[in-house]
Order: sequence, then C-alpha cells, then structure tokens
Amino acid sequence: MSDLENPDPVDDAMDDWGSAMAEQASATAPQAPVAAPAVPAAGRVFQPLQGHAGPDAGQGDIDRVLDVPVQLTAELGRARITIKSLLQLSQGSVVELDGLAGEPMDILINGYLIAQGEVVVVNEKFGIRLTDIITPSERIQKLSR
Repeated sequence: MSDLENPDPVDDAMDDWGSAMAEQASATAPQAPVAAPAVPAAGRVFQPLQGHAGPDAGQGDIDRVLDVPVQLTAELGRARITIKSLLQLSQGSVVELDGLAGEPMDILINGYLIAQGEVVVVNEKFGIRLTDIITPSERIQKLSR
C-alpha cells in the first residue's frame, strides 16, 4: 500500500497543530505600539459618583446601607467566673454582674458602644429607652484608650 491510500493520522495532527501555531504567531506578532492617553488608575477603577448637589445629595448613598443587618446588644453588666462555677449553675442560680441597679445599660452595635439607656416595659415586652447617645468623637476617644 502507498502512503496516499492510508494517510498517517499523526502527520495530520501535526499539520493541524503546526497551522494553529502559525496562526497564533501571526495574530500575536508585535505591531506598532499605539500610545494611549494617560488616565489615572483611580479613573478606571472607581467610577465617579452620580448625583446632584443639594440637601438630598447623600440620600442615594445612604439608601444602599439601610437594609444591612447589624447586631444590637444591650448589656446589663458582666461577670467573670471560673469554669467550675459555671458548671455548678442550675435553674434559679443568680450570677452577680458588675452593673449596679439603676445604672444605665450599654447599647452596642457590632460590639461598639453607641449609646446608653434604661430598661422599660412596653406591652409586656422589655425595651430600651435611649438616654445618652455617644458622639463620634467620644467613640474615637474610647477606641484610642
């Protein structure tokens, strides 16, 4: 038999491979560089804020975070006990906290103190009446301690 009657599949694959490599080389051949205008990276990465100036200028921005859930904690006080004491606790046990009766309780959002308040009962449910809201400058002072 001659080679024309039974072409070698390996040779066909090599021809296909060679033509693909030649096609890729011609596509990636270096071309004359085109000077692009200089644009700061911030202009490409961060899109400018769309909006208008005026009293409602920040309203669109705040709307984005209004539905973000946060963890609110009302802290009456704290106690430090040993594991032995913890294991001895049972129903009816009393744990003494460091907070005093009538002292304002701390209100924390995601672990950060934001206000103080007092316990109230509304429709047979406990609630908190805010008595003092911590200003941003006071929060910064407490963080730096």
